[in-house]
Amino acid sequence: QVQLVESGGGLVQPGGSLRLSCAASGFTFSRYVMTWYRQAAGKERELVARITSSTGSNTNYADSVKGRFTISRDNAKNTVYLQMNSLKPEDTAVYYCNAQTLKYNYWGQGTQVTVSS
Repeated sequence: QVQLVESGGGLVQPGGSLRLSCAASGFTFSRYVMTWYRQAAGKERELVARITSSTGSNTNYADSVKGRFTISRDNAKNTVYLQMNSLKPEDTAVYYCNAQTLKYNYWGQGTQVTVSS
C-alpha cells in the first residue's frame, strides 16, 4: 500500500522557519523524483521544490522560494524534507508531497502551513 505522509506544518510568524517531512512507504523511494507542491486558498496548486531520484543531486525551486527553502532527501529513511526559512505570509498554503516516475504518480494528503503574526 503506497503512502506519503506529510508532517511538520503549523502556524509560524513571518520570518520564522518550519521543516516539513514526507515519509514514504509501499514503493521504492529512491527511484522516484520527489516534489513539494503547495496550494493556497483560491489558487491553483504550484510546484515549490523538486529533487531527483537516487543521489538527489539535482534540485530546482520556484522563483518565489529560491534562497529561502531547501529540499533534501534521505533514501535510507524513505523521507523527503522541505526546510523553509524566512517565511512570508504569502507562503501560507497546504503543502503536498508528490512522488513520480514515468509510470507512477503518488500524492500525500497535505499539511497546512500558516504564516501570520
